[in-house]
Amino acid sequence: MKSLSSVSSLHATFERWLKDYSASELVSQFVSSFTTEPYYLLDQHQTMLYWSQGAEELTGFSVINNSVNAFLAEFKISGVLAQTPKLISVVKSDGSTLLLNQIVYVLYGVNHMICGYVVRLNQQLNSQVITRQPEVPSDSFQGLISRSPAMQAVFQIIENAAETTATVLVRGESGSGKELVAKAIHDLSGRRSAPFLAINCAALSSSLLESELFGHVRGAFTGAIKDHHGLFYRAQGGTLFLDEVGELPLELQAKLLRVIQERNYIPVGGDKSISVDVRIVAATHRSLREEVKKGHFREDLMYRLRVVPIFLPPLRERREDISLLLWHFIKLHNADNFRHIEKIDPQAMRTLLDYCWPGNIRELHNVVEYAFAVGRGSVLRCSELPPEFRESKPVNVELVEKPRFYKPISPQEEKEAIEKALKTTYGRVTPAAGLVGMSRATFWRKRKLYGV
Repeated sequence: MKSLSSVSSLHATFERWLKDYSASELVSQFVSSFTTEPYYLLDQHQTMLYWSQGAEELTGFSVINNSVNAFLAEFKISGVLAQTPKLISVVKSDGSTLLLNQIVYVLYGVNHMICGYVVRLNQQLNSQVITRQPEVPSDSFQGLISRSPAMQAVFQIIENAAETTATVLVRGESGSGKELVAKAIHDLSGRRSAPFLAINCAALSSSLLESELFGHVRGAFTGAIKDHHGLFYRAQGGTLFLDEVGELPLELQAKLLRVIQERNYIPVGGDKSISVDVRIVAATHRSLREEVKKGHFREDLMYRLRVVPIFLPPLRERREDISLLLWHFIKLHNADNFRHIEKIDPQAMRTLLDYCWPGNIRELHNVVEYAFAVGRGSVLRCSELPPEFRESKPVNVELVEKPRFYKPISPQEEKEAIEKALKTTYGRVTPAAGLVGMSRATFWRKRKLYGV
């Protein structure tokens, strides 16, 4: 009876409290009050609502998007009894294994329906922490490594598209893995035994590009001393990857359109058409629709190319993959036996996780190569990262002069301040949080709230 009475009294207290104050503000302050405790909140669909600073410090991981599946599968709730500790093993960002007790508190709403979970983490006492390098991740698909839900969706599209002969357009930033997507489509298709050839449409002049794509006959121009078979001829029966197709000159766009529509082409200087059976996978970092509006790209060709569009998210939008890819590249270089990295200094890992990665996966690989070249020993340290990770960036005076504890502003102004702070600090979260006068945990929460 005492227990029931206590619960009833608590309910009555909260009801009186909520009459006088905003429920959302009270919940926000209540959650923030325990930010140093290692816990996280999930809704009824196991969507991550909140990951505390204490949980971040305990595991070494920061939640960037709101999916627990994208973060770590170990933190999912499966077969867990309420308030019954479950032992889970987690590989930390520094490569060590951590044993944790996962304790789940179920939240019930109207009609006793589950509306969410509070999950507390406690480190297992006297557990052995093993410093080791994680195995090559199982989250690999045809050479593409990711645990991000957005990338899992991409993998499914690749599998489905590979079963067809449809033209595919891959859009993504430089270094995001567009050619790997094209190669995956080829390797999974019925054309896998035929050639896979690639060309960067932005790397050659218009005349050289035309000759390289379609070939030329002897005497077509000065220096054409013999017939030359172009990529379309050499890729017969296979796949041709046209990287940066948005840079294709307008005069060549018409010729490419003919190849797609008529399945034939005429070499430079020739007078006979050549039939061709080649699948085209194109890629661009630009929006072709915007290029069409500007008059830089043919609308009919755009529609022919993007029969199956695939969008590759940049690395900064799938930060759960940074540690995964980092250890993958480290293992590749460890195999060279020049230097063997077994652990990453926590501060170095924090720096890498906070970085905005404008060069995406290619830049991440370059960073690992740099560390192997300049560093020694089994631990990767901050001093072994490229200069841009260590040097002091120029800071916007306007932001610095703001008081640390700023006055309340509108949500739009707050969003703009967060965006400006991230731009000023080149994507580094900790200094950006300081510029707008927030704790790191609050900054992450606000950033997720505004979709920054």
